[in-house]
Amino acid sequence: MRGYSTKQVSDLIGMKPTRVRHYVRRRLLQPARSPRGHYRFSFQDVVLLRTAKGMTDASISVRQANRALQKLQDELKSLSSLSAVRICAYGNAVVVREENNVWEVESRQMTMDFDIQNLAADVAQIANDGVGGGKPPEELNSDEWYNLGLDLEEVDPGRAPEAYRRAVRLDPENADAHVNLGRLYQLDGDLRLARHHYQRALSVRGDHELANYNLGTIFDELDERQSAADFYQLAPSVPDAHYNLARIRELEGDELNAKRHLLMYRRLVQLEDLQ
Repeated sequence: MRGYSTKQVSDLIGMKPTRVRHYVRRRLLQPARSPRGHYRFSFQDVVLLRTAKGMTDASISVRQANRALQKLQDELKSLSSLSAVRICAYGNAVVVREENNVWEVESRQMTMDFDIQNLAADVAQIANDGVGGGKPPEELNSDEWYNLGLDLEEVDPGRAPEAYRRAVRLDPENADAHVNLGRLYQLDGDLRLARHHYQRALSVRGDHELANYNLGTIFDELDERQSAADFYQLAPSVPDAHYNLARIRELEGDELNAKRHLLMYRRLVQLEDLQ
């Protein structure tokens, strides 16, 4: 089960477990649960709890703090990576800094200022220590390396590819690891290796929708629209596949099918928002 326990989060940020659970009861956080019903917090949850502690230490009122946390939660969802983010305060403004971008969350007096990259390093260590029940790296199986890669993508992205590479070396039929490794290669601009891993995933699971969608995006980047559309058609549950199909059909002058795919895209996005 991925994620971090209440005790791990409590020890990491110096907040009592009862206080951690308070934010869950107030629905400011909605962590996953283990098979036994224990909370499992994501890295974004850890960031929000660290921010909450900063506001508590700064004697911010509960109402102000909760309002800021709700807004910050929405802001963080739109970021591709949290590890390069910094949350701080300038005067009365709560500010999020991401590389060259700076924006205000809410104008409230705060004295907190912390670097999420340092927090990410601590969480990455928890991920390393917790994977596979604390087994040494040489004893981890393919699925355990895959799960570690998922955690590292959030907190230490530079190390995630190696975790996925180890997963596919141990099990060449680990389709999900191939897909994630291919996606990271694609983000780095290596379309050849990305395509290779998507195809390896499809050789194992031809109905792997994410592999089909991602392979479609490669053909899209190469301006091979028909091939792209063929793979998008094989990913009917992926909202962006329909969005891209709508664009392709519109370019072809097929307005009826363009509208149909755009409608399906909107329906799937609404379903995701309800989950």
